[in-house]
Amino acid sequence: MDLNLNGKVVIVTGGAAGIGRATVTRFEHEGARVIAWDVTSDPKIDVTNREQVEAAANDVIAKYGRIDVLVNNAGIVRDSQLVKWKDGAVASLMDDATFDAVIGVNLKGVFVCTRAVVPHMIKAGGGVILNASSIVGLYGNFGQTNYAATKAGVISFTKTWARKSSGGISSKKPA
Repeated sequence: MDLNLNGKVVIVTGGAAGIGRATVTRFEHEGARVIAWDVTSDPKIDVTNREQVEAAANDVIAKYGRIDVLVNNAGIVRDSQLVKWKDGAVASLMDDATFDAVIGVNLKGVFVCTRAVVPHMIKAGGGVILNASSIVGLYGNFGQTNYAATKAGVISFTKTWARKSSGGISSKKPA
């Protein structure tokens, strides 16, 4: 399949394993120059860390001169019931750290990476952003309050950013 990606510069978040690794491999097979951002890769890129992400985006621009595609794929799952009830009493609650970790990677990470890359894309005249979500973002899933909320948020981000007149991403080049 020829997707006309020869020489395109692609960033894949969460690109070290799973779906992210398969995405990296496919883009490479199509001739793209692929940079995988992941907390387990070298260099380590934490998508929740604005400074790391902005520096990494600037490094890609310095090395390749452009960013053509961003694949926001990084994600984690920390399943936990909001409230587990047993024998007439609360047995456990989802803790803040579990909630915050999933929100950070799955939702804030999409925001941080997109915000860092889009100015470069606008300056270059365009680009493509692919956001990975889940059907869980539409319908929910037992024990996945945090995960479902992030995937619904990613769907909403995508819809908002796709609207040129909604205050999302501007397609106008800076003066």
